[in-house]
Parts: sequence; structure tokens; C-alpha cells
Amino acid sequence: MKPYTVEIEIELPRDRVIDLFDNPDNLFKWQTGLQSFEHLSGEPGHEGATSKLVYLSGKHRIELIETITKRNLPDEFNGTYAWNGGRNTLINRFIELGAERTKWESTCEYEFSNLMMKLMGWLFPGKFREQNLMFMRDFKAFAEEDRDVRDQ
Repeated sequence: MKPYTVEIEIELPRDRVIDLFDNPDNLFKWQTGLQSFEHLSGEPGHEGATSKLVYLSGKHRIELIETITKRNLPDEFNGTYAWNGGRNTLINRFIELGAERTKWESTCEYEFSNLMMKLMGWLFPGKFREQNLMFMRDFKAFAEEDRDVRDQ
């Protein structure tokens, strides 16, 4: 599947956006379906660190292993996310648009390891993009309005 980039503007200073984004306790507030986040190895939040994230999507349980590949905050935070069926790479950039506005750009590339996932990526590439954008919209609502996805 070809890489794609999605972006969103957040009406907060970049430092505040980074404070909220960089706190793993906040993940539950803006990532729908997140059930657990467990640090596995390395210095938490830093390059080389790994963590296990467990999501429920409908009746499906999805386990991801996150590996942080670059931490250059407040500018950039990147990682890979491996699961049974493939992995994706996320490149997150945070661009200051002024004293009270930040643009979050996320470039994502998926690599699939089984036929079912390859077909999904080929037939429904927009679903993956929409999921990425949904997380970004939920983060914006959490950051700007203190909205928690668990309350919906």
C-alpha cells in the first residue's frame, strides 16, 4: 500500500500539544478501543523503546508492538507498529503555525504479511487513512475540549 499523509490543525500552542501527545496515560482518552498499554523494553518514550498496545475493534482483539524509531520532540515522533498481519510506519511531525496553532502531519505506510491484509489494503485503502484521521480528530477534541473517547 502506498504511503499517505493526513494532517489536522489544533488550536493550541505546540508545546501544549506535545505535552498531551507525549503522555502515555492520555492515549486512552483519544485512541478509541485502546484496552491496555504496556512498556516492554528500553527507556519509556525514547528511541528503541518497545511497548504493547491492545485494542478492541468490534469483537476483534488487536495487539500491536510499538517501537519508537525517532524522538525529536517538539518537531517529530516516529514509530513502527507490528501486528499479526503486518506492520505500519508512522512519521509524525508537529509544525508551529503561530503562538496558538499547531499542525500535526502524519505519514503512514503499511506493509502486509498475509493475503487477507494485502487484499484489504488493495480493496479498501481509504479505511486505513480514515482510521488514522479519526485518531487525529479524537486527539484534537481531547486537546482542545478535554473530550474523552471513553465517554462517547
